[in-house]
Amino acid sequence: MADPKVAALVATRSLNPHPEKVTDVVFLASRFCDARDVVQVKYEMVRRVRIDKVPVTQAARAFGYCRQAFYEVAAALDAGGPSALAAGKPGPKGPIKLTEAVMVQVEGWLADEPALKSRELAERVETVFGFPVHPRSVERALARRREASDPEEPIVRS
Repeated sequence: MADPKVAALVATRSLNPHPEKVTDVVFLASRFCDARDVVQVKYEMVRRVRIDKVPVTQAARAFGYCRQAFYEVAAALDAGGPSALAAGKPGPKGPIKLTEAVMVQVEGWLADEPALKSRELAERVETVFGFPVHPRSVERALARRREASDPEEPIVRS
């Protein structure tokens, strides 16, 4: 039978890939603490430094991290609270080709020539910026931008 806590940790991207690296005796002695829970491990590492006044290098090592990782974890905790300690979604976090600069240019072309089709816009992007984009990608990017500013504006079609 699978451990339900492990399943829950996997589902929330909170499963510590290396629980065996946690050697902090206070953490391991607690019935409440679980080295498999990466959010708890990171939180307790920061707490040990800030509250218990354990040196950063010592605490980081005892929780399976390096000193630099401690500072990154502490900054994430300060910025977003404990939920910021869980791993984010994998994959790209934003557009790769149709970046802000490219979309500003595309919108400029559309402002000058409102009758341009997405196919023509994609061709211009390739000519000016040197990489191909699919016309449908241009349509979706424009729709996202319009949705953020004016949901009533029509979508360009090829």
